[in-house]
Amino acid sequence: MRTRRTVLATAAAVAALALAQASPASAADATVLTTGSAGGTAVAAGDVLTASLAAGTKATLYSSSTGTSGVSCSSSTFGATVTDNPAAPGTATETVTAHTFDAASCSSNVTGVLGVTSITVNNLPYSAAVTSGGVVTITPPSGSTVRTTVVLRTLLGSITCVYQAPGLTGAASNTDNSITFTNQQFSKVSGSSLCFANGYFTAKYAPVSDTTQAGGPAVFVN
Repeated sequence: MRTRRTVLATAAAVAALALAQASPASAADATVLTTGSAGGTAVAAGDVLTASLAAGTKATLYSSSTGTSGVSCSSSTFGATVTDNPAAPGTATETVTAHTFDAASCSSNVTGVLGVTSITVNNLPYSAAVTSGGVVTITPPSGSTVRTTVVLRTLLGSITCVYQAPGLTGAASNTDNSITFTNQQFSKVSGSSLCFANGYFTAKYAPVSDTTQAGGPAVFVN
């Protein structure tokens, strides 16, 4: 009888071990950034993450947080390289190497402005941090700012508006693998009176993909 109980206990232990080995990793076992699913394959340091504006959305720089006067673009992308991706919960870090806006997709409804010549993000690269809670923080190099130069066509010729912010804060979501920035305030550094005093930046980028990996799988935050 004792031998039978020993055999049964051994069989149960073997079955439990086999089940544990066969089960997929949970989000608690994952790194902060994974591909394929929450708790999926860890994103490697050195991988490049990219995203364009979510389908049907625009990036806007409005003169107030509640207004609709300013500049809007329907084509914008960013690229970042992962520098550290620790176990979750934690904070992953990245270097933002590119953030572009296609001027051909941009327009302005500011009185006296005929169109948008260019929008350039200055002072790159920026540092980015992504927490397990989905908070995304963009930080410029030490002693610098997050800065954007907007060149507009007006009735009186071309004008250049320069805006800056100490940093940006966004939110990551696994629902659509997005990063959203809402009413991030920029202050005017230089430009004519046609350049509004403050710019409020809003944009949603989705899906964020790991383009270093085959097929560019979507990135999840754990």
